[in-house]
Amino acid sequence: MDGTSQTDGAPSTDGAPSPESGASGAGTTGVYRVLARKYRPETFEELIGQAPMVRTLSNAFETGRIAQAWMLTGVRGVGKTTTARILARALNYEIPGKIDQPTIHMPEFGEHCAAIMEGRHVDVVEMDAASHTGIADIREIIEQVRYRPVSARYKVYIIDEVHMLSAAAFNGLLKTLEEPPEHVKFVFATTEIRKVPVTVLSRCQRFDLRRIDADLLVEHMAKIASAENVAVVPEALTLIARAAEGSARDSLSLLDQAIAHAGGSIRTEDVRDMLGLADRARVIDLFARLMAGDVAGALAELAGQYEVGADPAVVLIDLAEFVHLVTRLKFAADAVGGVAVTEEERRRGGEFAESLSVRVLSRAWQMLLKGIQEVQTAPKPLAAAEMVLVRLCYAADLPTPDEALKLLREGGPVPTRPATTTGSAASGPSAQATAAPPRADYSSAGRGGGDGRARLSLASERAAPDAMADLTAPEPLAATSAPQVAGIVLASLADVAELARTHRDLKLKDQVETLLHPVRFEPGRIEVELEPDAPSGLPGELGARLSDWTGTRWVVTVAREGGGATLRQRRDAERDRLLAEAKEDPNVAAILSAFPGAEIVGVRVTKPEPAAADPDAEPGDGETDDDAD
Repeated sequence: MDGTSQTDGAPSTDGAPSPESGASGAGTTGVYRVLARKYRPETFEELIGQAPMVRTLSNAFETGRIAQAWMLTGVRGVGKTTTARILARALNYEIPGKIDQPTIHMPEFGEHCAAIMEGRHVDVVEMDAASHTGIADIREIIEQVRYRPVSARYKVYIIDEVHMLSAAAFNGLLKTLEEPPEHVKFVFATTEIRKVPVTVLSRCQRFDLRRIDADLLVEHMAKIASAENVAVVPEALTLIARAAEGSARDSLSLLDQAIAHAGGSIRTEDVRDMLGLADRARVIDLFARLMAGDVAGALAELAGQYEVGADPAVVLIDLAEFVHLVTRLKFAADAVGGVAVTEEERRRGGEFAESLSVRVLSRAWQMLLKGIQEVQTAPKPLAAAEMVLVRLCYAADLPTPDEALKLLREGGPVPTRPATTTGSAASGPSAQATAAPPRADYSSAGRGGGDGRARLSLASERAAPDAMADLTAPEPLAATSAPQVAGIVLASLADVAELARTHRDLKLKDQVETLLHPVRFEPGRIEVELEPDAPSGLPGELGARLSDWTGTRWVVTVAREGGGATLRQRRDAERDRLLAEAKEDPNVAAILSAFPGAEIVGVRVTKPEPAAADPDAEPGDGETDDDAD
């Protein structure tokens, strides 16, 4: 929105911004004028960050292809109303004896320029649609457009926040907007373009005014600070530009506030205190502690930032911005530049980008986004922010879900944090390895769920076999004879479903699990019985996919009967068996009795730790004593 302007109608010659005519700080009237108004652009050349729109309008005016209506949209403070006034000035630009036609090149104030830019010209009507929403206001415009301008070339109607007009008002404007008199132009501005009817949009040339880049805002504020004789450090301007979020008006308002807060000379600490921001270096230190899993250090750092005035929600927002910066540095380091990123952020962010995986950064990003919402709505923001940091520390060295599944499939241990492990040891009797199905130990590892249901973590007493292994193969195949693809041995429908998952064909995986009853499985040939609602082309599609994935020919045939349970049915049966077994355990029965309304929602079977021999164990403690009498 804002840019350089002119003093007493004369253009600036040194490139630095100059205040509007008669708008100096104290002025002759003694009334202070805020920077956002004092340095408001008055020509297209002074607009910053809107080069595409300026280029389009320049070409249109030079070729005489001037539209009858324009729709300007964008977030607050990017220059919609200012652009509308400059358009009105360009349409009516006139210097007697020199220029008598519309032009975007306005090196000096013309006959109508001052009145137009100050919003007091009789032929340039500005209307706020937020307070003039009805059909009566539009009817007044419709009645006025028939009359020619009083003194200017065009009668220009500028309607701000046009999306606030009622449906009747929009409909009343349509005919005039489509075929206005030659001496009438319309300029609309809105922050909610989606609320404007498409019938209105189709009659206008639309320009989307962009958020202004932080580097441009910093450069712009530096020029204004110099014109105001205010000393300011570049990092302070960077903080203001970030807080403005692409709005020129917001950045100048914050600069105005910073000048008053600092008393003339603006330091980085002054801006941090004013905005409640944390030191960027301390934010990076906090991020390092989080990624190291240092809970105590992270909480102490947050407390230190809170004591000097940092808002807990702002701290989390800064952490999320740094996670985003690290992710960008990981993939597009060359695209990260400009004065908006400090050298320390670039250096330390690059170090984190080399050491942290995308999965870890994505997980931190998601946890921070959720945590920011929690802190903003929590009655005690500091406590909520501390809980978010604890979660981040706890998850720092945990595997991501796909890594955990991979470790489980490979039979390796899933890394955990011993310091945060709170589950008590199993209190049930030790079990002996037998050929019977694995029985789970329902001990004091249970935990109460937040919804009133007891969620029990159930550890098996011996190594649990693969619940789905060979369930679909009436005649198990030797591992050496079964084909192997991507580390998966194709010996059953379960292996086929896993292969489909690895190729991200989730629809086929679901069909294999729910619609196919296995009859026979052998290399290159699968015989199944179909569910009644199964697609008729499923066998052919499955054979074609397996042939493509394995590089060998697979044939899937259909039998009328003789099929076993589907993978889903066997999985459900196994779950029901474990739930029934859990209910029979006396420890679980005692827990359910102690917590009325509690229920078992799931059973998890894990591999037990190998029991170490106890030299002091007495006979009868779960081990046999061959030497006992």
